[in-house]
Amino acid sequence: MLFLLRQHNFLLIGFALSCLLWLSACSSNTSNANLRHEEITGANPAAQANELLQTDVNRLTTISMRNNLHGLYQLLTKFYKRNPREWRKIASTQQQAEELIHQAIENNQRLPWLENQNSIEALYLALDPSFQGDRAGTLIYAQARMIIDAHGGHTKFYISDVLNAEFINNSARNIEMSLWVLRDRKDAQGQPLLLSNEISEKGYNVSFAMEYAKIIARLDLAASVLDERFRRLGVNYVHSLLFLTLLPIQ
Repeated sequence: MLFLLRQHNFLLIGFALSCLLWLSACSSNTSNANLRHEEITGANPAAQANELLQTDVNRLTTISMRNNLHGLYQLLTKFYKRNPREWRKIASTQQQAEELIHQAIENNQRLPWLENQNSIEALYLALDPSFQGDRAGTLIYAQARMIIDAHGGHTKFYISDVLNAEFINNSARNIEMSLWVLRDRKDAQGQPLLLSNEISEKGYNVSFAMEYAKIIARLDLAASVLDERFRRLGVNYVHSLLFLTLLPIQ
């Protein structure tokens, strides 16, 4: 019986070591914590081993990021369709223009006409009536990179990541403000900077507003969950003091 118990313990230790080695290998894949293009544009990507290194909050934030980027890509297509003059400034086809913007977003590359401008500066530029470049591509690029920057520069999140809920909330407010400016500001000819929503005798098209509303709602939810996560840590500690309950150590 003693031999069997020892053999059982050795098996458990071996299994535990194997799990640690496997998780270590998984963690090495988190150094480049970014979604692949296929994960952003595809539906229900296959589960990956490194998801074991994600808490529920990490997973929620990752899914929120994926859906927000996918929503911005859809908005880019919509903007280009309603404003074809914009994609013609940078490519020979709309698809080529979209691919250029996608790659710049996912690889954190500056668009050729942005030089050293960051996401916020690029957003100001996209809303400047005197800007002559691709306004639609610049707008979506700036909004996407701003959201990523607010999440610490990553698009996938793991146990070791610490996110700032205030920054994420600020990115949602910045998108709201950019939409107000886009709606009210006109170019030198008195025309909208970009054609988007339309309510006229021809019909209704509020798909831009609906997609942006979903993005803002996801950012607000992510910020609230992250804020609640740290608030609950404090509340649980206070509960332990009130009820003289020691916090678990194992």
